[in-house]
Amino acid sequence: MHEPMIVRYFHPDTGRRLGIRLGESVYDVTGQVGSLSSWLKSSQNRVEEAIEELIQVAQGSNQSYPAALFDRTPVEDQPHWLAPIDHQDVWAAGVTYEQSRKARQEEAVDGGDVYARVYDADRPELFFKAQGPWVVGPFDQVGIRYDASWSVPEPELGLLLNPALEVVGLVAGNDVSSRDIEGENPLYLPQAKIYTASCSLGPGILLRPLTIEWPSLSVQIEIRRGNKVVFSGDTHTGRIRRRPGDLIDYLGRALRFPDGVVLL
Repeated sequence: MHEPMIVRYFHPDTGRRLGIRLGESVYDVTGQVGSLSSWLKSSQNRVEEAIEELIQVAQGSNQSYPAALFDRTPVEDQPHWLAPIDHQDVWAAGVTYEQSRKARQEEAVDGGDVYARVYDADRPELFFKAQGPWVVGPFDQVGIRYDASWSVPEPELGLLLNPALEVVGLVAGNDVSSRDIEGENPLYLPQAKIYTASCSLGPGILLRPLTIEWPSLSVQIEIRRGNKVVFSGDTHTGRIRRRPGDLIDYLGRALRFPDGVVLL
């Protein structure tokens, strides 16, 4: 059996809905669960039990759709996927791979000493990326700053955390960035990272609790122009320098997330 995923979708007959994807079918759970925010609040200190209850609700749902129905560019009057979060902010941890440190140093006009220092420091780099409603979903278009000359996609592993900062699931993310703007001056990071449609998530939240170590996963990217692959690459979660708990600890030290949060 496929691992369950939380998804959000639009259907012209019912509007914006919350669903659980099991295999190739999507089961509407909006009536029983409400919203992702509501479910995350209810999952505090009982993550595995809450996930099992959610699967049972999905299996008892009287409304389901083939998942392929939503695989299309979002159009207002047709079924399509939405970003899998609602009111959750998205934050990100930077310079967590050695390759990231090297690349940022190479791009920086001043040599990037700040990136070398944060890579080895106890305190990680954490930055705000997007509010939930800003996030782009599957098959939609990400944004590119008009005043940037070098914009890149950045494939990310995202952790979905409930208000107790417990990991309830994993999600693929894209931290779109303007590399030339950040390279000019690290203080320009918010402008390089935060702009319209600069974050995408999806297709759904893989429901999988996480405790101490990263799951063993490959993170891949492929860029196509037309039908031609112009770039492909991959990394592995085994190369992440910091542990999940360390990043989550710093994220929640002086900030609360009453609706939960995504950490890329």
